[in-house]
Amino acid sequence: AVVDRAGLVQALLRDRFAGAHTLQVATDKAWSSASFRISTAELAQATASGELAGLRQAQRVVAVGGGLPIESSGSLVGGIGVSGAPGSGADEKCARAGRDAIEDALGF
Repeated sequence: AVVDRAGLVQALLRDRFAGAHTLQVATDKAWSSASFRISTAELAQATASGELAGLRQAQRVVAVGGGLPIESSGSLVGGIGVSGAPGSGADEKCARAGRDAIEDALGF
């Protein structure tokens, strides 16, 4: 899933063999990374315990790898989220590959 800086879906793709839940999870990972302006893996670490742990209870916040912010010329333009790979590390690797594939087209 790809969202714009406001978290609105711009593109959504699902493999026919992916679980039904992966659409929402990928969208929420993209939204979380755009909203917090960090990767969802970093969000997982920041909210693991302590004062920020309560953020995990907020709707749409997904604090597990697979979501990355998308920036262009130093400005946030959106987020990308992937769900359905075997593990959050693989989700993040796929998200990074997707973001890197369009990086040249993002320049203003």
